[in-house]
Amino acid sequence: MARFTVDGAALAYDDEGPRDGADTPLVLIHGWTADRHRWDHQVAHFSPHRRVVRLDLRGHGESTGAGVPTVDALAADVVALLDHLGVDRFVPVGHSMGGMTAQTLALTHPGRVERLVLVNSIGRMTYSRARGLLMGASTLVPFKLFVAANIRRAFGPGHPRDEVQKYIRASASTPREVVMTLYAAMRAFDVLDRAGEIQAPTLMVHGYHDVQLPVRQMLRLAKGYPDAEIRVLDAGHELPLERPAELTAVLDRFLARP
Repeated sequence: MARFTVDGAALAYDDEGPRDGADTPLVLIHGWTADRHRWDHQVAHFSPHRRVVRLDLRGHGESTGAGVPTVDALAADVVALLDHLGVDRFVPVGHSMGGMTAQTLALTHPGRVERLVLVNSIGRMTYSRARGLLMGASTLVPFKLFVAANIRRAFGPGHPRDEVQKYIRASASTPREVVMTLYAAMRAFDVLDRAGEIQAPTLMVHGYHDVQLPVRQMLRLAKGYPDAEIRVLDAGHELPLERPAELTAVLDRFLARP
């Protein structure tokens, strides 16, 4: 692990794989309250032959820093790190909030994004009036209960309970200010009407049982993309944990596309 400091945050990151390979580097971006180890399976598979960069977003995992009010600010951190590492062209792979960050990168730096991969991610968080009221009220409950409720419902049916509890504990270790600030940033995120601007070939992988960001919201986003490939797997919102090998295989096939 190395660290890079940007705007008061020390970002923990890993930079693995050959620097002189022919394949475009992957940049792996985790989701809300997670960390860079969500991508362990993908790093193990790709790093022997392709450069792979992954980071803990500010305030997550082993990174320091306060929460930021927009997803754009997270994307700016990623760009600063890649500039520091000398990475120009890259393939962002983002899970959930990381997918929102990846889309922002594709919109703000289109010349640098060769392909785009979105895992359990969407372009706009949409709720019914009833669910919107429930989501708003959920922020008023004790912090650990709020985190536990969100992480528990992120996993698909039948996922081992002890595994779910492990990730609840890990998520709850993320500072409250970071969690709540970025929760608001995700709710404000909206690129749905700009999807047509993203020309890079895009892979959208989603869990059929995702209740956090339902598959229908991903499909709504995909309609606007000029070049979108869709894969739906038998999982919930935490595809990198629930179906790591299947996710890697889908990603491998997409990257091998001409």
